[in-house]
Amino acid sequence: MPLESLRAEVDGPRMMRDLAELAQWVKLSGTPEEMESIRFLRRQLDAAGYRTQVLMHDAYISLPGPARVEVNGRRVNAITHSMSRASGPNGTNGPLVDLGAGEAARFAGANLRGALLLVRGIASPDVALRASRAGAAGVLHVSPHRHLHEMCISPVWGNPGLETVADLPSVTVCTVSKADGEALAARLAAGEAPQVTLHAKVDTGWRQTPILVGELDAPGSDPGAPFVLLSGHQDTWYRGVMDNGSANIGMLEVARLCATRRAEWRRGLRVCFWSGHSHGRYASSAWYADRNWAELEQRCAAHVNVDSLGGAGADVLSEAGCMAPLNALAADAISTVSGQVHAGRRKNRNSDESFPGIGIPSMFGSISMQPAPPDGFRNALGWWWHTPQDLLDKVDEANLLRDTRILLHATWRLLADPVLPLDHSAQLDSLLEELKGLAQRLAGQVPVEEVLATTTRLRDRLARLQASPARDAAARNRLLMRLSRILVPLDYVATDRMAHDPALPQPPWPVLSPLRSLAEAAPGSDAARFAAVSAMRACNRLTQALAAAEAMLEAG
Repeated sequence: MPLESLRAEVDGPRMMRDLAELAQWVKLSGTPEEMESIRFLRRQLDAAGYRTQVLMHDAYISLPGPARVEVNGRRVNAITHSMSRASGPNGTNGPLVDLGAGEAARFAGANLRGALLLVRGIASPDVALRASRAGAAGVLHVSPHRHLHEMCISPVWGNPGLETVADLPSVTVCTVSKADGEALAARLAAGEAPQVTLHAKVDTGWRQTPILVGELDAPGSDPGAPFVLLSGHQDTWYRGVMDNGSANIGMLEVARLCATRRAEWRRGLRVCFWSGHSHGRYASSAWYADRNWAELEQRCAAHVNVDSLGGAGADVLSEAGCMAPLNALAADAISTVSGQVHAGRRKNRNSDESFPGIGIPSMFGSISMQPAPPDGFRNALGWWWHTPQDLLDKVDEANLLRDTRILLHATWRLLADPVLPLDHSAQLDSLLEELKGLAQRLAGQVPVEEVLATTTRLRDRLARLQASPARDAAARNRLLMRLSRILVPLDYVATDRMAHDPALPQPPWPVLSPLRSLAEAAPGSDAARFAAVSAMRACNRLTQALAAAEAMLEAG
């Protein structure tokens, strides 16, 4: 079969040679070295026959500099983080408070103004936001092990705007090793009050950053014809050979091989290499989504995102993230290539997922992950992730070959299947599961039963559509894309389709969050009454959107 023979052409030695060349550059966003890597990637796309361009745009970038922590005058090894507030010449200090894992409950009601917060776990935007709102002076994260992981701690997705600039961190943030952090925690538990000072230099501001775009159309297609978006970030921490060099090389291999069978394409392919992922919280993909919103809304059929392929020891493929309409495609690609069963893991809010507001279904990010250890901390992408040890020896050629074949399988089917492999009935199955639990708890308060009935009716119609042959493939594809524009934002966007939700953990179907709040509030309380107002509006939003989807099905 054509797809089987195409998968057999994936060239492991070629990819490893290209990866070794790409590994020579430290690719910090907006730096000359990053541009050298862009030029290398562009030459490969040019050679494969793609039309290429490099788009330059302003991005709010934060590059961490030197950092140290002083404990009673003794220096402790530390790093600071992208979007941390730089310390003053005398450092940032204050009373040290042990805040455990930094959960929201630990912040509630606590007077933390001017304090330094000792927090277990890798630095994160949710902790930075809580600490900033609490008026803390700084956060000292304790790594789960001896390795210190670089992170971007801003909760603002993409470049800050007038609505989001106030959410940038106002705290100095550093990370120390597990041993050093546990020693501090033990001293606090013993009643001591160690004098801790954070020193951090951070270069934060606007920079010109590049996006490499390569494009190839399906034969004979119109200028406005649909296309598939294949993307991944090319900026890195340090040399970033696995994250994200291996994914960049996998993208090139898929683009190259697909181009050799272009006569069989039914949709075009657009390949984007982003900057600002690591140092600007997805600045480039968010900028691209904003600047090309109308075209993407009209033409982009699906988004395949790629991150950290072929890691040494990364043998778990069942956890690859995917939006529900593409679960069946992910399962087909993973089982065909590896024999593993895809678990249908929900696509998380990370990995340049800047397009759900537009309504573009998406799959992947990371394809392979590390197995869970018998005990202790699991880093799904390897202990070397976001450290200087992310070098060529952390990529296994056999795993890179396997992951690239999975990527190729999924991308090829999106390009070449007569009917797009999108199953929106599966997406509504997940909505029904959420609604059924809420309907029992909210009976008589808001019209959840009506929403449930409408969802069930629409799901059944979509299941019949999915099972029926398409008499007109082009018409079916237009319908599937229009349905995506309605259902994907409901599943992945809390409020405004034109904006970007924060880079924070998000529940399934965030449109239902007011209903969940109402279900948890004490009956008759002010909290319940406030929640009821928002829950009614959420029901109206769902009802209007589902009615629009039904009307599309009626019109065909």
